[in-house]
Amino acid sequence: MKTAICPGSFDPVTLGHMDIIRRASKIFDRVIVAVMVNPAKKTAFTLDERICLLQKATKEMEGVEVVGFEGFLADYARMRDACAIVKGLRAVSDFEYEFQMALINQKLNAELETMFLTTQAQNMYLSSSMVKDIASFGGDISSFVPACILEDIQQRLCKGEN
Repeated sequence: MKTAICPGSFDPVTLGHMDIIRRASKIFDRVIVAVMVNPAKKTAFTLDERICLLQKATKEMEGVEVVGFEGFLADYARMRDACAIVKGLRAVSDFEYEFQMALINQKLNAELETMFLTTQAQNMYLSSSMVKDIASFGGDISSFVPACILEDIQQRLCKGEN
C-alpha cells in the first residue's frame, strides 16, 4: 500500500488544498493530511478546529485520513510508512521554499520522495491568508472554501476572533 502525506497548516482549508488532496488520493492508496503545528505562525483556528474542518471536508474521500502533527515531517513519514510527501505549487515563488524543504526531508529520510502537484488555474491566486483577509472584511468566500465548512469559517473570521 502506497501512502503519501499532504502536510500544511490549513488555516483554513481552501478549495486549492482540497484539489491537491483529491488528486493525491487518486495516485496513492492512502493519503494522510497532516495538519502541522508551526509555532512561528499565529493561526485563526486551533489545531483541533483545523483537524475538524478538514475531517468534514474530506469525509467522502476514500483512503484519506486527517491527523494533527508536530515535529519533523521526515520522521513522521517514516513512522507512518509513507513513501511520499505531496505538496501543491501555486506559482514559481512557491517552488524555491518547497524545493529546499524537499531536499531537507530527503536528507532526513532517504526513502522519502516529494511530489509537487501544480494547482489548477482557478486556484493559482488562492491562499488561506487571502481567505482570512476577505472574510475579516465581510467578503464572500463561498467560492474559495468547501461549502460544508463555509459557515464554520465565516463564524470565526467575521467575528474578528483571529
